[in-house]
Amino acid sequence: MDKKAVSVDMINSNAGHSLLVFVIPMIIGNIFQQFYNMTDSAVVGHFVGEEALAAVGASYAVTNIFIALANGAGIGCSVIISQYFGARDFKRMKSAVSTALLTIFAMSVVLAAAGAVVNERILYFINTPENVFKGACDYLRIYFYGLPFLFMYNVLSSVFNSIGDSRTPLLLLIFSSVLNIFLDIVFVAKFGFGIKGVAYATLIAQGISAVISFVILLKRIRFYRAGNYNKYDATLLKTMSVVAFPTMLQQSIVSVGSLLVQSVINGFGTSVLAGYTAATRVHFICIVPVLALGNATATFTAQNIGAGKTERVSLGYRAGIKIMGVIYVFVWILLMVFSKDVVSVFLGDTSSKAAYETGISYLRFISFFYFIFGLKSITDGVLKGSGDMKIFTGANLINLSIRVVFSYVFAPFIGACAVWYAMPIGWFVNFAIDFIRYINGKWKTNRVID
Repeated sequence: MDKKAVSVDMINSNAGHSLLVFVIPMIIGNIFQQFYNMTDSAVVGHFVGEEALAAVGASYAVTNIFIALANGAGIGCSVIISQYFGARDFKRMKSAVSTALLTIFAMSVVLAAAGAVVNERILYFINTPENVFKGACDYLRIYFYGLPFLFMYNVLSSVFNSIGDSRTPLLLLIFSSVLNIFLDIVFVAKFGFGIKGVAYATLIAQGISAVISFVILLKRIRFYRAGNYNKYDATLLKTMSVVAFPTMLQQSIVSVGSLLVQSVINGFGTSVLAGYTAATRVHFICIVPVLALGNATATFTAQNIGAGKTERVSLGYRAGIKIMGVIYVFVWILLMVFSKDVVSVFLGDTSSKAAYETGISYLRFISFFYFIFGLKSITDGVLKGSGDMKIFTGANLINLSIRVVFSYVFAPFIGACAVWYAMPIGWFVNFAIDFIRYINGKWKTNRVID
């Protein structure tokens, strides 16, 4: 097969068609990626119990910070790689890929060591219930062992996407997810390893997938002939940092905000925490399509700005909104009809009524507002792809502040539901700031590469 056919042409072909062809594998792949956490939760919820599910849920608030850092690093670097790819400057593109991988691997090793030291302190800080504390510690400790694999896997996927190849990450995610599910069942249901079993399953699946991704990328990148290039370029690192650091900051601070919100939920006890954990697993699957659309829009924007075709960005933006609208009408109907059924996937027969009520209430409320989240994410994508990081970062931090403050202020009066009531308010303000920036057109002048 011609290797050129692997990449979607976002510069010359119809904007809506190319975006749709590119984003479908991303959506499917990201759904499979969510199977990591879904499987962990479902397996421990059914085979170990409600307390084990709550322990994984408490751990997830911490692990999400590192997932956000990995995603932010990958997305930030991919903007620069996409712009060089769009400009057909393959020499600098390959140098940017090599520099990004070396830097992020070193950073992940440092973060893994730091995480292993502070994991118990973080769990104390977020008021993790005593009866789930040990399980959460066990899960986090093993999770940190595999942090370099997590970072490399996410960054490698972002590199593939930045050159218009969303199919390779999809195939790798399917493989990784199926392997993770198999290992979860073997380690927990057959050998009775409990929470440690699902943690080791995730570590092994991510590790194997990261190695395979790296081997494939080495072969793929040779196709773009560029002669000798710098394997590590400090100047390019500085350029990538302009986009990568704000993206990592934004995503990590949002995750820290989620950690603070998690402490609000933890204060309502194990049953509410288990129901919240079940609902958030479903929630993260529901927002996968629009997160993928946002990242696809960022790649589309970056490649066209790199190619000097800024006028095509608005075509991709409008196409993304149309695709998102169709998806979320379908998602809303499903959640309104089947919210109890999807929550029961994670909650066993012995789970309390409070756990079920928490999960169902969360999903039925938030499903009304996914369209706002979609508008925010796609507009975020334009700003990220253009390198307009100040507005992008500022808008997302305001969104976070609203959610955290609202949750802490109103939870004592209206209960745990304050956490999900705050979400659409933050999303709307975030979108409004982004959209003002989009319509004034100042993002068009933010071509990051020379």
